[in-house]
Amino acid sequence: MEKTRSAMARLLPLLIFASAVACYLAQEDLGLPRDAAFLFKPLTTILIIVLAWPRGRATPIVRRWVLAGLVFSLLGDVALLWPQGFIAGLLAFLAAHLAYLWAFTRVRRLAAWPWSFVAYGLVALAVLSYLWPGIPVPLRVPVAAYVVFLSAMAAQAGAIGKLDGAWKLALGGALFFASDGCLALNKFAGPVPAASLAVLPTYWAAQYCIAAWLQPAEGRATSP
Repeated sequence: MEKTRSAMARLLPLLIFASAVACYLAQEDLGLPRDAAFLFKPLTTILIIVLAWPRGRATPIVRRWVLAGLVFSLLGDVALLWPQGFIAGLLAFLAAHLAYLWAFTRVRRLAAWPWSFVAYGLVALAVLSYLWPGIPVPLRVPVAAYVVFLSAMAAQAGAIGKLDGAWKLALGGALFFASDGCLALNKFAGPVPAASLAVLPTYWAAQYCIAAWLQPAEGRATSP
């Protein structure tokens, strides 16, 4: 049984990568039917949830909220499969960032390393200012709120990365910020060439890094 679990753990990253590639090929109509994206997009996130599930049991509160963030992200993935699902997707991912932020602040207090918040805040302000004229008026408040919490999540991940050496988490936050930034540029100031190639790999790499940050089930806890 233990050997089976170990083999599955080694296989999961490959399955995640293969599903992500299949989703990209389907969305770009590169050899797979476009409808295949309705399978492979949620499947990729589900596989990341499977990766995260056995991890972090020594820190149950952190684990619970990271899993909640992944589930909200799955809901957002499904919503964004339809053009009319943008608002639902935005709200689902906003909930995901709040869940991640809550998880991360169980490890270190909010803004424990303030320079991370300064850096992300300045970049977020610059991007939002650039996009502002292209954002429809009814979406300006929800988009601005989303940017605030996305930036706070990424900055808190960066703070933990700096203070605790958690480079996977810091990288996950940065990749999520980059992915959503490119998505916003494509939607409100685009089109951005090969946007899917920029958005999807960074998004799933971000989710993978956040899931992999949780302590493996076999190891000892090294974080709260």
